[in-house]
Amino acid sequence: MPEGSPSSLASRDRGLVWHPYAPLDGPEPYAVRSASGVTLELCAPDGRLYTATDAMASWWCAIHGYRNARLDAAAHEQIDRFSHVMFGGLTHEPAVTLAERLTAVAPGPMAHVFFADSGSVSVEVALKLALQFQAAVGRPGRQRFLTIRGGYHGDTFAAMSVCDPVDGMHSAFPGVLARQVFAPRPPAARLVVAVTGEESWETDESALGAWADEVRTLAARHQGELAAVVVEPVLQGAGGMHVYHPHCLRVLREVADEHGLLLVVDEIATGFGRTGRLFASEWSGVAPDILCVGKALTGGYLTLAAVLATAHVGEAITASAHRALLHGPTFMANPLACAVANASLELVESSWKDDVPRIARLLHDHLAPARDLPGVVDVRTLGAVGVVQLDGPVDVTRVTRAALERGVWVRPFRDLVYTMPPYVCTDDDVFRIASGIVGAVEEVHS
Repeated sequence: MPEGSPSSLASRDRGLVWHPYAPLDGPEPYAVRSASGVTLELCAPDGRLYTATDAMASWWCAIHGYRNARLDAAAHEQIDRFSHVMFGGLTHEPAVTLAERLTAVAPGPMAHVFFADSGSVSVEVALKLALQFQAAVGRPGRQRFLTIRGGYHGDTFAAMSVCDPVDGMHSAFPGVLARQVFAPRPPAARLVVAVTGEESWETDESALGAWADEVRTLAARHQGELAAVVVEPVLQGAGGMHVYHPHCLRVLREVADEHGLLLVVDEIATGFGRTGRLFASEWSGVAPDILCVGKALTGGYLTLAAVLATAHVGEAITASAHRALLHGPTFMANPLACAVANASLELVESSWKDDVPRIARLLHDHLAPARDLPGVVDVRTLGAVGVVQLDGPVDVTRVTRAALERGVWVRPFRDLVYTMPPYVCTDDDVFRIASGIVGAVEEVHS
């Protein structure tokens, strides 16, 4: 292969570059030759070329696909003006417009926006904000957080502390992570859509009641030390694609109100239509005090996240001794990222209500055959999310290759082979993704 070929690129990468949760001497990665629409052109380590539909939306963010004309134009237009300026003492049109858009569509009366570099950093900022709030209202001793097991909120230190401490990915850091208060994982639930289009949620009502009682008891026991409740609404993402009943979020809202806690909702993975509501919080009718968004915010073009807060929170911070939220990244409110995010939100507003329900129906129908496969313990869908859960760990290398042979790029983890596809997928694209997943699972794990 020529020196600059994708195959040689993968060889040069291996042992030099760390990839997410992968050893330096792990399998060589697939090299990307090009990306357009929902299609990736990949070169395997053995030099074989693949054209594959991206079932991952590049880890849940490229909801409008690759080389989207509107997003490309927004990026080019902003580059022609300026690509970056510091945000200390300066402002610019893309940031202010984006803040206005976000507060207009957010669940509940959000009044303030803090722009962060990434989803994980936005969680760090949200936790700092909650601690500053409690100190500002005369409760500086409240420095812990209540959350639920099975959660994932990022890989930075404060964010790691509110991820599941046992089954999560951060058990290597027990001595340095803050010790938070963990409630049980809510019982699993399923959204049922009738032929008429009517939606209803199914779960074990007895288990749901017992869970709520335990959460209330736990919060009461620790109320004097808790600053906030932190949770992914309705769908826990990297913690296992676990779907739970919207009533659980209402319970957490009630608990927060009863004990003077803030409710921090992490919509980094679930926001902008992914679960079948613009924000997953809307399934429960709950408005948070602090909201984190990211991933799909820029349509996968640039890294950007945001923390939204209510006027009540903002007033407390402004009246405090510091008067400011104590965080300030170099690339805060990067103009290029904000310009693309504005274009991305325009696309979301015009299309998600049609595209996500369409994808949801197709995933429900076309993943259903996996239920009859040996080794499959569950098949579940919620919005534009489809999950096949196995009775043991996924053979990632073999399933990835088997899916590629069927024209689909997936990245399984734990015991899950799943998809969170771009919203611009056609019906044929979704069928290819679902049938590719079913076929790969059947080939490798049956």
